[in-house]
Amino acid sequence: MRKQKGFSLIELLIVVAIILIIAAIAVPNLLRSRMAANEASAVGTIRTINTAQVTYASTYPSTGYTALSSLGGASPCTPGPTSACIIDPTVSGGGVKSGFTFASAAGAGTPSIAFTANGNPVTFGTTGMRNFFSDDSFVIRYSTNGNPATVSDTPLQ
Repeated sequence: MRKQKGFSLIELLIVVAIILIIAAIAVPNLLRSRMAANEASAVGTIRTINTAQVTYASTYPSTGYTALSSLGGASPCTPGPTSACIIDPTVSGGGVKSGFTFASAAGAGTPSIAFTANGNPVTFGTTGMRNFFSDDSFVIRYSTNGNPATVSDTPLQ
């Protein structure tokens, strides 16, 4: 009689069980890391919107601050008051960037001396756990209750 070579069914099941335990530990950490990366990208985008608003107001002082759509422009972009070509068209067009959507609006008056900017997760709790807000004070604030952040929320440190 020859001795059979290979692994028994029990040995294979033990290996599969060990792999599943390791995956069960690793996957939640991976999802939290991805959410943290999305939020870091959102904060960077809010900062970019703040800078773009200042650039726009300096370039077009008779208009002042403006809406998010006027800060971008389709590619190829020709700079002007309605499409300043300052920020990414994905952001200025209201698209999704890193699991967040962004909005920015100018205050009343001409020239506008105020603006607001918001970054909200597409799916709260999955793509991000915080909503971000900034205004003409350039302080970035966040809320963790699922509602859009406002000027009364916690400043980002």
